[in-house]
Amino acid sequence: MTDMSQQAAAEAVVAAEAAAPARIAALRETAPGERRVALTPETCKKLVAAGAQVRVERGLGTGVCLADAAYADAGAQVCDSAAEAVADADFVLCVQPPSVAVLSAMKRGAALIGQLQPQADAARGEAIAAGGLIAFPLERLPRTTRAQAMDILSSQAGMAGYKATLIAAQLAPRFFPMLTTAAGTIRPSKVLVIGAGVAGLQAIATARRLGAQVEGFDVRPETREQIESLGGKFLDLGVSAAGEGGYARQLTDEERALQQQRLADHLKNIDVIVCTAAVPGRPAPKIVSAAMVAGMKPGSVIVDLAAETGGNCELTRRGETVEHGGVVVAGPVDLASAGAIHASDMFARNVFNFVSLMLAKGGAPQFDWNDELLAKTVWPERSGD
Repeated sequence: MTDMSQQAAAEAVVAAEAAAPARIAALRETAPGERRVALTPETCKKLVAAGAQVRVERGLGTGVCLADAAYADAGAQVCDSAAEAVADADFVLCVQPPSVAVLSAMKRGAALIGQLQPQADAARGEAIAAGGLIAFPLERLPRTTRAQAMDILSSQAGMAGYKATLIAAQLAPRFFPMLTTAAGTIRPSKVLVIGAGVAGLQAIATARRLGAQVEGFDVRPETREQIESLGGKFLDLGVSAAGEGGYARQLTDEERALQQQRLADHLKNIDVIVCTAAVPGRPAPKIVSAAMVAGMKPGSVIVDLAAETGGNCELTRRGETVEHGGVVVAGPVDLASAGAIHASDMFARNVFNFVSLMLAKGGAPQFDWNDELLAKTVWPERSGD
């Protein structure tokens, strides 16, 4: 059966059952270190009120201190296994993708919603396609005003930026704020945040709250106002990389050389760097070279939030904290999960808002492929509509 015929068959199954209330399942996360959940009692209650039937795998909320009873009180049925929860489910909610075994247990035409990264794992992508599943990797969501309430990347980046700054403060062998003591005045730490997306802006705001002297650097000049509104100083190196959709574009070789020359001189007087720069769908841009790190003062700290996609610092090691010439370089991962309770609150609301697009009055499932939020998020991409 071709991909198109499989897709048509899957949609026929959904259409045949459209009159019945949607059956929605939420699974316990199995990825190492993952504590977040895609469904909270708050959003569960909203889905039940909309007419849906909700099932949760037992122990779903363990990582965020939510008992099974809280979900039951919100109207969910608690199931003993993932297979039981997904059986006949129209929608399956997750933070990270479930195992291939769970994907294989889902019915044809079921929708899988979460941070799925289907192209990052061939077996996962094949299981989604072979099972006739309708995958909605929310990281593919268009960056539009209407989509903001469903934007998991932004909501989780805020927590990551906050946590990265706290890690930097913990690793730094100095105070962040200026202090006046009987032993004299302590000057505030000089903090540079690289990248002024959601994570970077939260890092700037957090460092300012801790009393540091903060600068923000971004190759998009339009971020100056945002950085300054949070009390930071915009570091202008004379290189612009404004791109489409609010993201940065890749720099040319000439632009990168000029940027690095000017940045290297500036970093000699910086105490703490928090790296947050990212280009969607590509490895993180290398901004801080090994030579720049060698030129920094001993006792300086770099926390590289981009470690999961290769790092903004040439010396970053994913998931490790290392030292080079007296400069500590940390590459933390899963930072949003480190703040799992509030990160889950935001993630679950994002997911609820997206699922609501596919619930008709009375709670029946419906897929409006004329809605760009569905059409541009679904994977594989639809063709021939």
